[in-house]
Amino acid sequence: MRTPLVVLAGVLVALILFTSVYTVSETEQVIITQFGRPIGGVVDVPGLHLKVRLIQVVHRFVKRWLEFDGDSNEIPTKDKKYIWVDTCARWRIAGALRFYQAVNDERGGQSRLDDIVNGETRKSIASCNLIEVIRSTNRDFQLTEELEGIASEEITGIETGREKITEQILERASAITPEFGVELVDVRFKRINYTESVQQAVFQRMVEERKRIAERSRSEGQGCAAGVRGQKERDVLAATWIGYRTAEELKAKADAKATDICAQAYGRDRDFYQFSESLERLGASLDKDATTILSTDSELLRYLKGPRGC
Repeated sequence: MRTPLVVLAGVLVALILFTSVYTVSETEQVIITQFGRPIGGVVDVPGLHLKVRLIQVVHRFVKRWLEFDGDSNEIPTKDKKYIWVDTCARWRIAGALRFYQAVNDERGGQSRLDDIVNGETRKSIASCNLIEVIRSTNRDFQLTEELEGIASEEITGIETGREKITEQILERASAITPEFGVELVDVRFKRINYTESVQQAVFQRMVEERKRIAERSRSEGQGCAAGVRGQKERDVLAATWIGYRTAEELKAKADAKATDICAQAYGRDRDFYQFSESLERLGASLDKDATTILSTDSELLRYLKGPRGC
C-alpha cells in the first residue's frame, strides 16, 4: 500500500513543480502578477524561473521592434488643401512593468500609439503648406509637358520639407511614449494623397491640359500641312513654268525652222507662194456653209481660174 502512495505523492510533487516553473526566452521579458497586481520586477534573464502555482500569473512581452501601421486620416494643410495621410512607425516595449500598468498588452500599446502618432501628425501637417509635406529638397522639378500648366503655380521652395516634418513628429511623440513604457524609434509617411473631391479637380485640370496640348498639336499639324501644300503648289507651278518655257522655246525654234524651210521653198517659185497664201486666206475665211461672191477682177478668182491667172 505504501508504494502506490509514494508514487502518487511523487506525481503530485512533479505536477506542482511543473506548474510552478516557467521559461523565459531571449526574445521575451516577463511580468509576474499576483491577484492582478505586479510583484517583483521585470524578468528578462533567459532560462527557467519559479512562480507560485495558481496564485501568480506570467505575462510575456516581446523585446523585438514592433510595427505600427496607423489608419489613414484626412488632414487639412496650412494652405487649406485636404489630404489623406497614412503613417507607420517602429517601436518596442522598453519598460515592461510600466507598459503593463499603462496599457496592459500590445493591442493597448498600438491603440495608444495611434492616438499619439496621429495627433502629432495632425499638428505638424496643419502647420505646413502642402508643398512642405510632399517635398524633401529644393531640387528642380522634372515636369512633363502635360503637368507644366498644372503644377507651375504650386512649385515653390521649401523651408521644412517632408523629412524634417517626420523628424518633428518623432521627436514630439517619442517624448510622450516613455510614460507608457514604449520606445518610439521611427515615424514615416506611407502615403499622402488628395481627398476625393480634390483628386477630381486635379484630374479635371489634367484632362483640360491634355486637351490644350492636343489642340496645339493639331494646330501645329495643320500649319505644317498648309506649308507642305504651299510648297507642293510652288513646286508644281515652277515645274509647269519650266515646262511651258521649254515648250515655247521648242515651238519658237520649230516655227523659225519651218519659216526658214517655207522661205527657202517659196523663194524658188514666187507664184506658187502667192497661190498658197491665197488658198490659206480663203480657207481661213470660209466654211462649208459660207457663200462667197467674187468679182471678175478678184485676186482669189484669178488663182482659181488658172495657175497663171489667165
